[in-house]
Amino acid sequence: MNKELVFLDHDGGIDDLLSLLLILTMKEKELIGINVTPADCFIEPALESTYKILQLFHQEKIPIGRGDFYGINAFPSEWRARPEVVNALPMLINLPQAPDPYAYPSAPDLLIEQLTKATDGVSIIITGPCSNLVHALHKAPSIREKIKKVVWMGGAFRTSGNVQTYQHNGTAEWNVFWDPESAKQLFEFELPLICVPLDVTNHVPVNKAFLSKLASQSNYEISNLAGQFWAMTIDTIPSYHYVYFMWDVLATSYLDIPEAFTVEAVRAKVSNRPPNAGQTYLDEEGYLVTIATEVNKAIFYEYILERFKQ
Repeated sequence: MNKELVFLDHDGGIDDLLSLLLILTMKEKELIGINVTPADCFIEPALESTYKILQLFHQEKIPIGRGDFYGINAFPSEWRARPEVVNALPMLINLPQAPDPYAYPSAPDLLIEQLTKATDGVSIIITGPCSNLVHALHKAPSIREKIKKVVWMGGAFRTSGNVQTYQHNGTAEWNVFWDPESAKQLFEFELPLICVPLDVTNHVPVNKAFLSKLASQSNYEISNLAGQFWAMTIDTIPSYHYVYFMWDVLATSYLDIPEAFTVEAVRAKVSNRPPNAGQTYLDEEGYLVTIATEVNKAIFYEYILERFKQ
């Protein structure tokens, strides 16, 4: 049985790195490339984190691309600094030095290269903004033929957004808000796009009951590391302001357990201007996209605990 080819585009946050951990535990998937977008991270430490995680799985040969587009609406700096802490964790700090962060290929170019030479359709999982994919499609439209599906942790369709900032009305989700113009264009491409939006991620918080179960299996190396990652989120976003959810990890799990999700085909658009820049909204004259609306939480949490028993 051939493994499903997967390309990951992440933006360096804690849940992005956890998504990388999760994909590397998927025995029926082959990760053919990773792009890092400088959105919810400072790019140099996030590239280092990515490489160190690959070392844990003896997968250093998987190519990494460096995003060189810095978006329109920056993430808060205190969120972006988390990979620096990750790299100092006991399981990672003494691993061999990562390559020169300025020697990596451009992220759109790596995506074009890996899709062009792929012998089968590729599933693209995006846990940050979608800019690299959009830029790659403009540069090499032929890669569209190699895209099996795109799974994106992005959007808020029938719920409030999680952007709270000046000149914004709170309707947008951060991965879309960072580069609303690319998000708008992604919808217009009408790829086989599955969005895992806040509508469903809002139902899977990172709570202490889950962390306690994960800690009970900390004799497994990956459970131990994942528990350390998630423990760092307790004060990443103040509880009076936000709750930390399984945003990217939930979206990534769709690759392996799509049967746990309820999805719906809709027509939608993306706003690219204030006061609702980045809002994803339903519109009968919009573009066809599939959105996840529900997930079986029991199946999802049990799946994560089982996957991290490595």
